[in-house]
Amino acid sequence: MLKEFIRNERIAYFSMEIALQNDIPTYSGGLGVLSGDTLRSAADLEMPMVAITLVHRLGYFRQSIDDHGGQQEQADPWAPEKYAAPLPAKVAVTIENRDVWVGGWLYILEGHMGGRQPVLLLDTDLDENTAEDRQITDRLYGGDACYRLKQEIVLGIGGVRLLNALDFNVRQYHLNEGHSALLVLELLRRHAYPAADLRQGESPYDVPSVRELCNFTTHTPVEAGQDKFPYDLVSRILDDFVDSETLKGLAGRDQLNMTSLAMNMSDYVNGVAKRHAEVSRRMFPGYRVRAITNGVHPHTWASIPLRKLYDAHFPGWCHESEQLVRADCCIPKDDLWQAHVEAKKALIALIQERCGITLDAELPILGFARRMAAYKRPDLLFHDLARLREIARRRPFQIVLAGKAHPRDEAGKQMIQLLHEHIRELADAIPIVFLPNYDMDIAFKLVSGSDVWLNTPLRPFEASGTSGMKAAFNGVPNLSVLDGWWVEGCIEGVTGWAVGNNDESDNGEDAISLYRKLDEVVLPLYHEDRDGWISVMQRAISKNASIFNSHRMMRRYASDAYIR
Repeated sequence: MLKEFIRNERIAYFSMEIALQNDIPTYSGGLGVLSGDTLRSAADLEMPMVAITLVHRLGYFRQSIDDHGGQQEQADPWAPEKYAAPLPAKVAVTIENRDVWVGGWLYILEGHMGGRQPVLLLDTDLDENTAEDRQITDRLYGGDACYRLKQEIVLGIGGVRLLNALDFNVRQYHLNEGHSALLVLELLRRHAYPAADLRQGESPYDVPSVRELCNFTTHTPVEAGQDKFPYDLVSRILDDFVDSETLKGLAGRDQLNMTSLAMNMSDYVNGVAKRHAEVSRRMFPGYRVRAITNGVHPHTWASIPLRKLYDAHFPGWCHESEQLVRADCCIPKDDLWQAHVEAKKALIALIQERCGITLDAELPILGFARRMAAYKRPDLLFHDLARLREIARRRPFQIVLAGKAHPRDEAGKQMIQLLHEHIRELADAIPIVFLPNYDMDIAFKLVSGSDVWLNTPLRPFEASGTSGMKAAFNGVPNLSVLDGWWVEGCIEGVTGWAVGNNDESDNGEDAISLYRKLDEVVLPLYHEDRDGWISVMQRAISKNASIFNSHRMMRRYASDAYIR
C-alpha cells in the first residue's frame, strides 16, 4: 500500500492534531480541522504530501453537561485498526536515557475527486515499551509539561525517523504550529559537520541547509499559547540530543520556546491571516512573517442542498471555487433560500434529537460555536440581558451555542456554566440551546443551518477563525469582531457586519455595537426584507467563499513556500 506514495518527492506535513473524519477523535478544534482541510485539498489538487501526527488512542475527550451547566469529560477511545493499516517499520527515540519505540498506522485520506494522501499516525503502544511509555501517544493535549514534551519528541524526532525508515522521499518539512519543532533537531544531527573539521567557536551543524528544508505556519497570536519547556526538564527528558549552546541560541536562553525554535529554523514562516502576520511580526521583531490566509475545504463544508445548487450553476466549483464569484448574479434567490431552509431544518432536527428542544424554522438562528476559552468571549452576547430581552421582544430570534473547554481550563469551564445560567435566565424570552460534545458533525449542521454566524473574540487574539468561512460557503452572513480573517472578508452590509472597530477590544463598547447591529440592521433586514437578506447571503458566497477556501490556500503554499 505504501509503494504508491514513496516514488515521488513529498512535502512532510507535521501537525499535532488532524481531523481525518468525524468519528476519529484525533482533533480538538480549529487547528485540527484546518489540518484535515489542508490534506483534503492536497488530495483534490493531487499535491504530493505525507502527513504525520499522533494516533491519540483516547482521543481529546467526550463532553457532557450536568444539570448545573458543568462540563464533564470522558475518554473518547477509538480503534485505529478499524480505519488504518499497521506500518511495516518501527523506530526508537531516546527519552530519559531509554529507548522508546515508535510504530504507527497508515490512514489513507481519500478526496472526493479521487485523490489520496497518506497520513502516518505515530503510536507508542507497543510491546517493546514500558507501561508508561505505551501511553505517550494516548491523549491529545493531555497530561503535564513532561507528558507534552515526550509527545513532541515522538512527533518531531520520531516522525522524521519513521519517514526515513519507510523510504519516503521528503522534499521539505511543513511544521503546522510549533508542536513538531523538535524535528529540526533531528535534521541538525543529520547535517552535523565532522568534529575534526570544526574550528573553535564554529557551529557543529549546517544550520542553513536545515533551514532550507523547513516551512513553519504559526497559529498563535498570544504568548501564553506557545509551548515552552524549562531546560532542566529538557535536559532530563532529551539529554544532550544536540549541543546545548546551539539549542539555546535557536530556542531561547531561558527556556525552550517551540515557536522560536521553529521560526529560527524555517526558511519560510507565515501567519494564517494578514492581521495575524502583522501581530506575529510585532511579537517576533526581526523575522519575516508572510501571510497565507486560511481557507476551508469546499466540498466538506457546503451543505448537501448547497452542493447541488453549486453543481447546477458552477460545474467544477469544488476544484475552482473562484467560480462562486458569480453567485450573486447567477444563483436564483428562491433556490438559494430553499437550499438554506433545508439545511436549517437539518440543524433543528439535530437539536430536537440531541436536546429535546424544538426551534422555530421561521425565526432567525444566531449560531456561535468555538473552543470555549475566555478570550473567545462567548458571553459577549449576554453582556446586558435586559437589552437582549428588549431586542428579542420586538424581533424574535433564537441562539444555538456549542464548544468544549480544555479539561484544565477552569475559566473556560466556568464560561460554559455562565452560558447555562443565561439560558435559564432568558428561557421565557429567547430560545437558547447549548449542543454538547461539539464535533465536526455538529459544526457542519451549525454553519449551514444558522442564519447569522457570530464570532466575538478579544482583538487581536484571533489568528484566523475558520468557522465563519464555513458559514460563508453556506450563504450564512457573519456578524463578527474585526479580527483574523474577517478583517479581510468583511464588507459592511455586503458580506455581513462588523462588531466594534479595529481598535483593541472593550467589552462594553463591543457589546453596544453588537446590540445596535442586531437591533437596527440585522434583525430588521431578516424579518422585513427577505429579498435584501438573500442578497447578503449571495454576496457572502460570491465575495467570501470564492476566496477563503483551502484550494486557494494550498495553491499559495505551493507557489510561495514549497516551490522555491
